Amino acid sequence: MTADEYLYETEETNRPRELAHSILREPPAPFYMHQVLVLRVAQVLAARTEGLGHVVIAPIDVVLDHDAALIVQPDVLFVTSARAAIIRDQIWGAPDLVAEVLSPGTAGRDRCEKRGWYRQYGVREYWLVDPQAQQVTIVDFTAALPTERTARGDRTAESSVVPGLVVRSADIF
Repeated sequence: MTADEYLYETEETNRPRELAHSILREPPAPFYMHQVLVLRVAQVLAARTEGLGHVVIAPIDVVLDHDAALIVQPDVLFVTSARAAIIRDQIWGAPDLVAEVLSPGTAGRDRCEKRGWYRQYGVREYWLVDPQAQQVTIVDFTAALPTERTARGDRTAESSVVPGLVVRSADIF
């Protein structure tokens, strides 16, 4: 399937789906706790980024590479006000921050494949929200080599994209 077929010839839906290099993926709906955590992450970001940008939850198509037919639907994303022009009917380009809540069926893809895409296409910060470990790992892609900070238990992790945003595990779990 091409990106244009996906975007303009399929019906609008709330089902989760992505186009990965011309292959349409339509996983089943997420479990209840997954969605609770998605909402919590979005609430934390929305409360702490007011006036700084736009927070959106899935399903929303993010067109990372139109020509390569790569369209993803991150669980939560943030686009700074300075880059709001990428927001149209879909997000056309890399959000500044992407968060994925790990699920047994998608954790491997989120940790490897999607992490690679997000870095390659210019996402500045990637959050991996791990319900099993009750931790949030913030991956900073702004430097030549990615760095990771983890909020777990009493430890906090600071965002490099949102100045002053410190994430506590208790904020999410």
